[in-house]
Amino acid sequence: MALPPPDPQFVLRGTSAAVHALHFSCGGQEPDVPVLFSGSENGFIHIWNLKTHRVDAALDGHGRTSVYCVQTMGGKDRLLSQGRDQRICMWDLAEGRTSVTDSVCTENVGFCRCSLAKVAQGRWLMAMAARATEEVQVLELPSKTSVCTLKPEVGAKLGMPMCLKLWQLSCGSQPLLLAGYEDGSVVLWNLSTGKALSQLVCHQEPVMSLDFDSEKAKGISGSSEKVLSIWSLNEQQNLQVCKTHKLVNAGISDITIRADKKILATAGWDHRIRIFGWKKLKPLAVLDYHTATVHCVSFSDHQNPSERLLAAGSKDHRISIWSIYTQT
Repeated sequence: MALPPPDPQFVLRGTSAAVHALHFSCGGQEPDVPVLFSGSENGFIHIWNLKTHRVDAALDGHGRTSVYCVQTMGGKDRLLSQGRDQRICMWDLAEGRTSVTDSVCTENVGFCRCSLAKVAQGRWLMAMAARATEEVQVLELPSKTSVCTLKPEVGAKLGMPMCLKLWQLSCGSQPLLLAGYEDGSVVLWNLSTGKALSQLVCHQEPVMSLDFDSEKAKGISGSSEKVLSIWSLNEQQNLQVCKTHKLVNAGISDITIRADKKILATAGWDHRIRIFGWKKLKPLAVLDYHTATVHCVSFSDHQNPSERLLAAGSKDHRISIWSIYTQT
């Protein structure tokens, strides 16, 4: 008989708004105290101490508009955040500072989270939805130099980019970009030529979220429908559908594959977090705690596997923290 799903290990309250973004940072001076960053609808970024379960700092840099992406850039002292004020902010958090050191204006009105990839020590690529509806812009950070603008071919009618994932096959190889679009397509882009290498229609509805496992050359996407789509990339860099998985309820806000590539989590409009085995997409658990849409899920990259956590942020203003490593 299957084990009953676990209860959250603990719950973080105090954002006083819907939680739209989560990101763990477990490195740094105290590797035993993972830090969790959350971005809320009221414009605040909270830095949570997971030992005390309290907020260490609240950052306010997006003019009280919703923050829907938070990511660290090589350690917990450099943070990037993206908000509905059409700004992406870079923060310096070293020695207790809470200052925005730089920002990029996106001029994009959608909810597409930017994607980061480290290309060298202190150098990053960032992909973001551009001002023109169907375009994606790629910048180098911290210089903010434009690398390329990715434009669909004339008449392609992909609609807006909804989700982005920069990745590299190996260290030193050319980064590639996967983008999910409003028309249900996933497109693989070559950044050096600015051309689409492959396009695959995975969903009938807009692609809300995707993640990609570059080791297995396999990805997964979710939309507002009742289906997860699993697709792969062959050696000719063509995308092809492997299989689909039917969900009980419609609507996926976020998907993330854990770093060890063993399991993945989905954030559901049905208030639930679902855990699957990544190899065969075997359903492992349904985590039922929240009372409203779950907007985001994030795994911790803790050094010690038994202490790795899963965080989920919801419209109900709460962040649930789960320890599912032992169960799976």
